[in-house]
Amino acid sequence: MGETDAMVDVRRYVAEFIGTFLLVFLGVGSAVAARVEGGVVVVALSFGFVMLALVYTIGQLSGSHVNPAVTLGVLLSGKISPIGAVAYWIAQFAGAALGSFLLWVLVRWGGVTDQTGVLGANGYGTHINAGGAMLLETVLTFLFVLVVLVVGKRSTDLSGFAGLAIGMALAVANLVGVALTGAAVNPARAFGPAIFEGGTALRQLWVFIVFPLLGGVLAALVAPLVEHGSGVTRVGTPRPAGR
Repeated sequence: MGETDAMVDVRRYVAEFIGTFLLVFLGVGSAVAARVEGGVVVVALSFGFVMLALVYTIGQLSGSHVNPAVTLGVLLSGKISPIGAVAYWIAQFAGAALGSFLLWVLVRWGGVTDQTGVLGANGYGTHINAGGAMLLETVLTFLFVLVVLVVGKRSTDLSGFAGLAIGMALAVANLVGVALTGAAVNPARAFGPAIFEGGTALRQLWVFIVFPLLGGVLAALVAPLVEHGSGVTRVGTPRPAGR
């Protein structure tokens, strides 16, 4: 007997929760544990490799958004319902909060030295000003969401190269942004560390929510201009039962 639409939807939301938890715990965790000793390349590749793995693991089920900006882009593309998008956002922010909480526990009680000094939270003021951070986060997120939407639309098989393209797009965004803003490119990734770090990170959080979302909107507007072919949407778009 097949699963009901409601059961499939719940599985999708759980997948987005787990996926965002892993992205934050492992990606931000690489910054917390190795930002100084490993450098920008280690952090960027950590985010990219985790994203690559998630696409191949949960992509067929939930689309592997693990990012509210991606979900917004998919929503504007008409590939997910508003109710489904809200449920994804709740799952994503909750997953990011859990991942950040566990990192906070490791730093506070686990003997881990936080090499970022701010629990991997995003911020501006040292290497870039507020206006620069707004521009940077918009452009980096635009790139990432555009790749997700276009490559996902063209890809008919997740065993192919869609995951590699998406993972590498996130890695490139982090290579550019880690030393400047910490490279949010994801409102949930920004939210989790900020709520546990507090202070300046929490006051600046709105920048790393609003402007990645703006990048997602721009990507959704541009994607139809660069798409071609009639590939079945797999990555970034949940299966029809979730609409």
